[in-house]
Amino acid sequence: MISSSTIQLHAPDGLKANRNGEYKETQYSFKKVFGVNTTQIELFEDVGKLLIEDLIQCKNGLLFTYGVTGSGKTYTMTGSPGEGGLLPRSLDMLFNSIGPFQTKRFVFKPDDKNGMEIQSQVDALLERQKRDSQQSVSKIPQKADPEIADMISSDDACKVENVDEDSCYSVFVSYIEIYNNYIYDLLEDAPFDPIRPKPPQSKILREDQNHNMYVAGCTEIEVKSTEEAFEVFWKGQKKRRIANTQLNRESSRSHSVFTLKLVQAPLDADGDHILQDKNQVNVSQLCLVDLAGSERTNRTRAEGSRLREAGNINQSLMTLRTCMEVLRENQMCGTNKMVPYRDSKVTHLFKNYFDGEGKVRMVVCVNPKADDYEETIQVMRFAEMTQEVEVPRPVDRPICGVAAGRRHRNQAFRDELSRQLEERGGPFNAVRDPAQLNHLIESLPAIPPCELVDPADDQMLPRLIEVLQRRHHTRQMIIEEFNKTANTVNSMLQQFDSQLSSKGNFLHDQQSKLSEKDKVIVSQKTEIERLEKKSKTLEYKIDILQKTTDMYEQDKRTLQHELETRDHRLHRELSDRRRIEQHMQGMVTDTRLKWEKECERRVNAKQLEMQNKLWVKDEKLKQLKAIVTESSPAQRPERPTRERDGNIAQKRSASPSPLPVSHLLLNTNWFVSVF
Repeated sequence: MISSSTIQLHAPDGLKANRNGEYKETQYSFKKVFGVNTTQIELFEDVGKLLIEDLIQCKNGLLFTYGVTGSGKTYTMTGSPGEGGLLPRSLDMLFNSIGPFQTKRFVFKPDDKNGMEIQSQVDALLERQKRDSQQSVSKIPQKADPEIADMISSDDACKVENVDEDSCYSVFVSYIEIYNNYIYDLLEDAPFDPIRPKPPQSKILREDQNHNMYVAGCTEIEVKSTEEAFEVFWKGQKKRRIANTQLNRESSRSHSVFTLKLVQAPLDADGDHILQDKNQVNVSQLCLVDLAGSERTNRTRAEGSRLREAGNINQSLMTLRTCMEVLRENQMCGTNKMVPYRDSKVTHLFKNYFDGEGKVRMVVCVNPKADDYEETIQVMRFAEMTQEVEVPRPVDRPICGVAAGRRHRNQAFRDELSRQLEERGGPFNAVRDPAQLNHLIESLPAIPPCELVDPADDQMLPRLIEVLQRRHHTRQMIIEEFNKTANTVNSMLQQFDSQLSSKGNFLHDQQSKLSEKDKVIVSQKTEIERLEKKSKTLEYKIDILQKTTDMYEQDKRTLQHELETRDHRLHRELSDRRRIEQHMQGMVTDTRLKWEKECERRVNAKQLEMQNKLWVKDEKLKQLKAIVTESSPAQRPERPTRERDGNIAQKRSASPSPLPVSHLLLNTNWFVSVF
């Protein structure tokens, strides 16, 4: 135990590890976790007490124990001498609460259709006399069974305080077992034939007029005390199938169901007798179920019938798990899948409880045994999952429209009437009290001692007649007083009846209004439940959409981040490209300027060279001309310099002059070679 609501499981040493190579510690949360030192009374205070209170308030209940074989389910339900379990304590609390208000036997009688009939006082009396005569013939004094004696100490006794005193109660019990998916009655008194014994007959499930499931032909015994009820339980417990297996010396081979059926009916307006109206009879029941434990055949080494029993037990428990899972899925996802109740007798019998006919409690029994670890893990998972299943609240039964406090008022009226008759000396108390009767006789005129010898005695007969006349007169006066008192009482009774009738009419009107309000409330509750289911469905869809939206938002953020990263990268590449382009343009410009200067320099140099060559040729031509013409020698021209060559070039460009063919050819060749 980690806390009062959490339990932690540790994997034992040597157990096969999971895929990761190790077993992790697992924790499970429940409404409450009870330790090894918990007493039976502490468990009953938290688990069973509320179920008994609901039972008296006309609400059904289901309590079952669940766990691995040998985990203590039967002990939790039954207990031991001095430490009674849930069942005997439930019986004790029930009878402590309704003890003073129980009816006599056979006032209520089962109708074999999961209902109750009300018998008249005469029929009930005849039934009791018949039962007493049968018991007187076959009664054998028996000692109390030591196994059922002193199950509960007087210090642990408890009861319900808010019990309706204007109702009469009666308790019926039944005990069945579900063995190999067949139902058997453990309280059935079948005739025993030692020569040709017959196997017990299985029972069938049927549906009553209120669509509740019940076992047809099941024995229901009326009990009037805790001891009698537990004695009936122990009688059936001895018939229950148990066997010795490798895991448990007394292993339960069947699921047992002990049913407490509480019948209650309101008293009439006078508070004397039960109201003879079958529609006013309320029947509530509490089912105490001891499920057989789940087990693995490779550990029990079961064979034959034991193997078949184990298979049926595991199959019924698997059906219970499947039903819980489908109910949980329908409630959480808003689906309408069919719940497979009919696959097992256990789930089929209790389908009404899961559909909203009562409160359901489950006690999970755990054995901290290393060998049971894997089975215990499965039990824990199932038990934790069942907490998510929501069972609808049972609808409150209608209340009788008769005024409350009838029993108390009837007793007070009787006491007041007896007191008034006592004060007035009425014959009612005179007859009941012999001393007052003797006093009344002594108050009459005394009869004188006389002895009649002769019938014609004139002295004695007149005296006797006179005394008898006075006694007769006194008697007439007493009768008149009695009649006056009776008339007074009758007038008081009539007045009380008129007041009660007027109050009854008023209460009937109020009850009709209350019933209308109840119908409105029920319709509103139904609408609220429908809206709550719709709200849960929408909330579930909203959660799914929210998760989907979160996923999309996460994807959007991821893509946005990736897009921004690519944009940054693209901008960086573009800026690098622009920078490279600018650098290349600068290099191209510099190279162009450089080559332009170089070309200009080379052109100038070539022009100077050509001009020099041309000048040389011109000089040669002039010399040749001079020789040819034999003219006077001319002045020798100066050799051109660079500045002069530039001026000459500008002048030539400004005013071009025709050049000789050889000169043009030389210039053309030079330009071709340059470019």
